[in-house]
Amino acid sequence: MSGSSENGDLANNSLTNLPPEVEEGNVEYKLKLINPTAYRLEHLVTQMKWRLQEGSGEAIYKIGVEDNGTCAGLTDVELNSTMSTLQKMADRLGANLTVLRKLEVTTESDEERKQVAELLVRRVPDDQQFLDIRISVLGSADSGKSTLLGVLSHGQLDNGQGQSRLNLFRHLHEVETGRTSSISHEIMGFDSKGNVLNFSENRSPEEICSSSSKILTFIDLAGHHKYLKTTIFGLTSNQPDFTILVVAADRGITATTREHLGYALALNVPTIAVVTKIDKCSEQSVGKICKSLKNLFTTVSCGRIPFHIKTDDHAYTAASEMGGSSNIIPFFTTSSVTGKNIDLLTTFFNVLPPRKNAREQEQLMQKPTKFQIDEVYSVPEVGIVVGGTLSHGAINENDQLLIGPSTDGCYRSVKVTTIQRNRAPCRMVCAGQAASLSLDDVDKDSVRKGMVLVSESLKPTCCLRFTATIFLLYHPASHLSEGFQATVHVGNVRQTAIIEEIHNDAKSIGVNEQASATFCFVCHPEHLETASTLLFRERTTKGMGQITSIHPFQPHEEKPTPRTRRTRTTTPRCIPSTSHVSSTSQPGSPKRQSLER
Repeated sequence: MSGSSENGDLANNSLTNLPPEVEEGNVEYKLKLINPTAYRLEHLVTQMKWRLQEGSGEAIYKIGVEDNGTCAGLTDVELNSTMSTLQKMADRLGANLTVLRKLEVTTESDEERKQVAELLVRRVPDDQQFLDIRISVLGSADSGKSTLLGVLSHGQLDNGQGQSRLNLFRHLHEVETGRTSSISHEIMGFDSKGNVLNFSENRSPEEICSSSSKILTFIDLAGHHKYLKTTIFGLTSNQPDFTILVVAADRGITATTREHLGYALALNVPTIAVVTKIDKCSEQSVGKICKSLKNLFTTVSCGRIPFHIKTDDHAYTAASEMGGSSNIIPFFTTSSVTGKNIDLLTTFFNVLPPRKNAREQEQLMQKPTKFQIDEVYSVPEVGIVVGGTLSHGAINENDQLLIGPSTDGCYRSVKVTTIQRNRAPCRMVCAGQAASLSLDDVDKDSVRKGMVLVSESLKPTCCLRFTATIFLLYHPASHLSEGFQATVHVGNVRQTAIIEEIHNDAKSIGVNEQASATFCFVCHPEHLETASTLLFRERTTKGMGQITSIHPFQPHEEKPTPRTRRTRTTTPRCIPSTSHVSSTSQPGSPKRQSLER
């Protein structure tokens, strides 16, 4: 509700001129609630329940604000009486009430001091264990991504040598080089009163999940260009609600930073920027980095509004604007060694709303089941375990689903025996949630990354060829022609494909041009849906697009012959059917990662 002039009207006008109240959503304006009648109180409780449902268990109440957004303010007596009424309403619903901030309203006509207040109401919905928000972490190598996540998830500052990042690494070579090469997950929780729950007190993941009303799942992605395909796969397959773009103060904005930001914008994922390692730079250098970020975010290609978070008020204001289709990019300046502004980042995460409202979530739940498989494990005494994200629908224990497509384009029936989320057993997983599922009636050689689990009522079909409207972002030559071979990313699908036909007179496409093209996978058919966003790349060539039509797979359909490189002969880059690994009980093993879901 307040802010400095440097952040513009977003913070300045919020104290006296909020936007009018919206009927939908989890934000409610109330001027005053003083000694309501029993009938009025019952209506207010029903209204609070509605706002909590809209926010998946969270609601923001702004007190002393009229429905048109005018901050009239309340006296101390009126404010205390109103908050007492709100507490009664929250108690009726089994919710917790937390005061986020109070601000004075000063006008020329008012002699008595008046205030407005913003409160957080939080209650875990009856049909879910906790509110789950998934956040991917992008940025160039050595920018401090894993170190930052280690500080947030374990509550201990770094020693300046990368000690806090060791808890996130999965492989020995990552520990030796200090660079992430795989996709790892870490969690951070908040209870109903807004207290942080992490591993600082030797809590187990199960304890954090059981005690939390809100869980943030951080998806740590690789920053080195050598592992770009893994980074893009993690970004597309995990379907994050938000993404954090990490920039090191001592390195500044790099080509990888711009590339990762471009992928987030292409996938329409709201972005949060974090400048790290400010303890290694002077204030003047940090100021230059912040100015460079603002210039980057406000370019024509990006078109976003940067918002530098310096106070708790800034954090509350920015978080409230992150829901829906916001064009704001809040950015923080932090240090994982001194801990500067880590508390601001935590405050922001505490009030960060879910990206989808209750109506959108309900619509996804009503659709036929589709679970995207991005990890496959063979667990002793359990069998095949698949990890991934449920795009829509719901999965319960003992559900009978179809898994596929296989190399011959078929789907076969399997049974879901057990379900785990964030290493904790559960009986049901809902749309938008990540989970690990153990499957029966399936062998390890018939399951691979890129497959899906779908409802039998969906009558799924797969394709070897599909048509998409594509936009070429960069290509070293003047034009991209038919026969070009690239790696295509669509959700959890990652496979080499050949552009068989470009549907225009020139039969080619130039940089910053758009055209319709038909792709053909090199290895095997995949499960795709129209209107899905695709990314394709080959070395420095990059493009994006949207699938417009699917050509159903025919059993005797001819596959294209992939071209070979000039320097050496290579096999097509596709996801092998034996991409699973045997799990062990050692720390950092695939089994540990599967249970993190």
